[in-house]
Amino acid sequence: MPASPLQADHINAPLDFPSGRRMANRLAKAAMTEGLSDEHGRPGESLIRLYDLWARSGCGILITGNVQVDRNHLERGGNVVIDREPDAQMHNLLARWAAAGKSQGAQMWMQISHAGRQTPRAINPHPKAPSAIKLAMPGNQFGNPVALTDEEIEVLIERFVVAARAAEAAGFDGAQVHAAHGYLISTFLSPKANRRTDRWGGDLAGRARFLMETVKRIRASVSPGFGLSVKLNSADFQRGGFELEESEQVAAWLDGANVDLIEISGGTYEAPKMMNLGGEASPAMAEAQRSTRSREAYFAAFAPRIRKHIARARLMVTGGFRSAAAMNDALANDGIDIIGVGRPLCVEPDAVSNLLAGRQNALPRIEDHLRLGPGFLAPTSRFQLAKLLNAASTQAWYYEQLVRFGDGKDTDRSLGLLKALVKNRRRDAQTRTRAR
Repeated sequence: MPASPLQADHINAPLDFPSGRRMANRLAKAAMTEGLSDEHGRPGESLIRLYDLWARSGCGILITGNVQVDRNHLERGGNVVIDREPDAQMHNLLARWAAAGKSQGAQMWMQISHAGRQTPRAINPHPKAPSAIKLAMPGNQFGNPVALTDEEIEVLIERFVVAARAAEAAGFDGAQVHAAHGYLISTFLSPKANRRTDRWGGDLAGRARFLMETVKRIRASVSPGFGLSVKLNSADFQRGGFELEESEQVAAWLDGANVDLIEISGGTYEAPKMMNLGGEASPAMAEAQRSTRSREAYFAAFAPRIRKHIARARLMVTGGFRSAAAMNDALANDGIDIIGVGRPLCVEPDAVSNLLAGRQNALPRIEDHLRLGPGFLAPTSRFQLAKLLNAASTQAWYYEQLVRFGDGKDTDRSLGLLKALVKNRRRDAQTRTRAR
């Protein structure tokens, strides 16, 4: 039986941002890496087709996958790169990308990022980071990082500004600074990854300086009506890392810096909580999770605590939300303004539209059926290697669906996980070679 339209009241409500933009409803396409640039780091035709499809999804905002500010620090091959003032060809392609996403009335916001020490070794064996601390991960996928100099940090901040200005000039409605998931700005915030003793390290104010300077300079360089967002970890879920109490303080600083939207997430490659895997929780985090353990979304528990510290900015939570009932409950009771949607849009691009119209009660939960096998091969296996292999294969499966969308094809639900992983690894190898 289809859901009653009354169930969608909260998710259908419009939302105004402090900068003046209006969002038609409370559902946003969250940033997901696409890997669909051309060999020069420009938006490819398949990427433009993908956003033309997502424009019809019903989402009030589409946030792009991470656009990198340094072509030597990609999160994966195929990232779009803006590390200088765009030439005419790049500007035109960015404008076409923005226009595709906005073609049905949604807003388009560009996520801008720097992969830092999470740059794959195949792209850069010695990536830059706040401190020379290598990722503690098996497989030697990531190289030994080199600590940034003060001068290099200043250059990178200006590159974030250049990317935001380029986004506005191309017709994007806003930009999101990626300060989560263990990428460069996230590691500046973390006392585990940032051991600097200069003005960019030390106490929280020093560790947050890169982020706050970036936000300040972007806001001063774009028009007042251009939206500005920050994606922020609720915590790193690592002992000695960025904690919830620190996230609350940074959120308060961002609120005072005229940020329109703060998106709460969590985790790093070492503790991939953003994929609902791994990581440790501090007592405060564990208590927040226990208090809402029946909820679907794995970061919604922290929203009420963050909300206490922000008065101006809107608050977005992504990860795990599937049912209209849970979304409406979170919007009504948890201080959340926007629900981010990711993986369901890789399977059913029109699912959000159906949810908003009351034609279905929930977004697809395809993740419940994606697994290498039963028992010790399942995602819930007690063997960490099996968990990680399931996670990598599942992620590759979604990547391959995006490639199909970009080629004008439909979802391939019959695609096996191992086959998807092999195909995706080959594709990544090709794009990494082009990136070099």
